[in-house]
Amino acid sequence: MHGWLILDKPVGLGSTQGVSAVKRALREGGYGKAKVGHGGTLDPLASGVLPIALGEATKLAGRMLDSDKVYDFTIRFGEQTDTLDAEGKVIATSDVRPTRDALTAVLADFTGPIEQMPPAFSALKVDGQRAYDLARAGEEVILKTRAVTVFALSVTAAADAGALEEATLTAHVSKGTYIRSLARDIALALGTVGHVTYLRRTKAGPFGLGRAISLDNLGEAAKARTLEHILLPLRAGLDDIPALPLTPDQAGALRQGRVLAGIVADDGQYFACLHDVPVALIEVQAREGRVVRGFNL
Repeated sequence: MHGWLILDKPVGLGSTQGVSAVKRALREGGYGKAKVGHGGTLDPLASGVLPIALGEATKLAGRMLDSDKVYDFTIRFGEQTDTLDAEGKVIATSDVRPTRDALTAVLADFTGPIEQMPPAFSALKVDGQRAYDLARAGEEVILKTRAVTVFALSVTAAADAGALEEATLTAHVSKGTYIRSLARDIALALGTVGHVTYLRRTKAGPFGLGRAISLDNLGEAAKARTLEHILLPLRAGLDDIPALPLTPDQAGALRQGRVLAGIVADDGQYFACLHDVPVALIEVQAREGRVVRGFNL
């Protein structure tokens, strides 16, 4: 079992619990042991695309963490919570409600490279401790702003006229972007406060909801021994990287960790394969190829 399972994670389940659910399904289905990891944390209160790497695909999970993401999210105006979502307690209120036109106009200020202050309730570490642990203990959490990129931001559902109690937006963002912080800052820019009441990830890197499977269907597929039919290949996590065909001698050299000389290819990363068998993710520079990640297949 080497490849990707794309979970449609339900609300209330953490990413690590998603990994445990896949391990449990493999075990109950009588599959052999396999390494399992996830390709990007998704808050328990968020639903949607959670890539799960199996076997040799776990070597590529780190690349998935660096990938772009797309989210749908709803901002409720008038109340800000300490967690910036519906789970927290209200810490600020405002009678101001924006119009759709005002909301649409302010989005340009949050598109492109921006500086963002992460939520106090986040998994970031402060002096070796998780920020959310400190925040829950009532301690003041001071985090540094971070540079992120919002590639696209648009309103997808809101009243056409009058004051808005809430609005749903879609954001295409770089790694490290906190949607809860984005919602907070949009509300503040509109002269009010707000928090996220709905958050759904619709895409993570190359993986979208179209290939995602629910936990129930995952369990049924495992028991029916049909997981192979929904398992995406190792290559699916590298759709932005060109393939490089190898000769048997070249494949043997890469498997031994040796440098390939005389490669006729531009500089950059390649997915090196012998026929249809993945051998390695390699970096080519000055016609020499070096292994970035080798696959034991």
